[in-house]
Amino acid sequence: MPSFEESLKKLESIVDQLEKGDLSLESSLKLFEEGVGLSAACKTELDAAEGKVQILIKQRDGSLKTETFPPETRK
Repeated sequence: MPSFEESLKKLESIVDQLEKGDLSLESSLKLFEEGVGLSAACKTELDAAEGKVQILIKQRDGSLKTETFPPETRK
């Protein structure tokens, strides 16, 4: 399975090729389908990473505490 960076680079290459507009319809559709798959894979990885992101919150006493991002709203 390619890394996120490899998938993103391939997706950018596909977009460049499609934007040029010099491919046949069949080739364009094939690249488009591949691009949709890569886009979905990248989104899945980004969603997973977002769930792992934490931020440091400075407490009133000067200590630091980690919380998930975005911080939960307190009632």
